[in-house]
Amino acid sequence: MVDLFAGTWKMISSENFDDYMKALGVGFATRQMGNMAKPSLIISVDQGMISMKSQSTFKTTEVKFKLNEEFDETTADDRKTKTVFTLENGKLVQKQNWDGKSTTIERSLEDGKLIAKCIMNDVVAVRTYAKED
Repeated sequence: MVDLFAGTWKMISSENFDDYMKALGVGFATRQMGNMAKPSLIISVDQGMISMKSQSTFKTTEVKFKLNEEFDETTADDRKTKTVFTLENGKLVQKQNWDGKSTTIERSLEDGKLIAKCIMNDVVAVRTYAKED
């Protein structure tokens, strides 16, 4: 199932991401860079280990994980989180917890596109990616 997400995905749209970063507590300068970045998302699966790399001119980050196993993540905006990925109803769901806060990123495949819904409290950002050939 996770194999369906594998590939290189180029961001084609981003909605409400600034408000999402504000909700996370990201500072102004980092938000400006985050809003300008149009990252590629490279997802690969190797013997149950999943790699997700986000590449942009601003920053490249990579996480490697197994489903349902919590791990320590340092996010692109430098939060230190306890993160777990699960598969729920065909969605790849990432939950990050830090400092008593929590955010969820739901990645789903719709019409050949990867849709990432970033949820923090009542703020939802939607980032859409198209698969590169």
